[in-house]
Amino acid sequence: MTFRVRRHLRAAAAAVVALISVCPAGAQSAPRSEYEIKAAYLFTFARFVDWPPRAARDDSSFAICVLGTDPFGATLDATIAGAAIRGRKVSVRRISSPEAAGACHIVFVSASEDHRMATLGPALAQSGALTVSDMPQFADRGGMIQFVTAANRVRFEINLQSARQAGLMMSSELLRVASAVRTRMGPV
Repeated sequence: MTFRVRRHLRAAAAAVVALISVCPAGAQSAPRSEYEIKAAYLFTFARFVDWPPRAARDDSSFAICVLGTDPFGATLDATIAGAAIRGRKVSVRRISSPEAAGACHIVFVSASEDHRMATLGPALAQSGALTVSDMPQFADRGGMIQFVTAANRVRFEINLQSARQAGLMMSSELLRVASAVRTRMGPV
């Protein structure tokens, strides 16, 4: 095995450890809820995505936003409490319009917004934010990361073309652990 392959395997293993370590210690002994796992993923995605310079936000925090009805409750806030990404304090914001996504680094699009996806897609793409959702066909409709459940495990699929069109660069480690990577975008 070459040094490069070992280095990538170590990085992928570190990603898994990072994902597990973002959950509170008490939650590790009990089974985690679906949204605890998704909250940990949102935090972890930030470590494996590079945003374009134009996506620099005005304030000093790294913003994870929820668009629509919040399925996380206090779970997302608890998961990222006191955390930092790239030296910036992480904040959670609830937003009601895609126009507000311009202040976000990551936008979780709630299933409550499914009926608006045709109009949300283009507006969110222009925001420069990483878009994530668990609504069906999200990645097929232009979303960047879609949570899926397989064999009672939360996994994710990536629409690489959507991410690239928004100027986001996803690391090879993130692409490797995705359950599927789409390189062509379906209808928005």
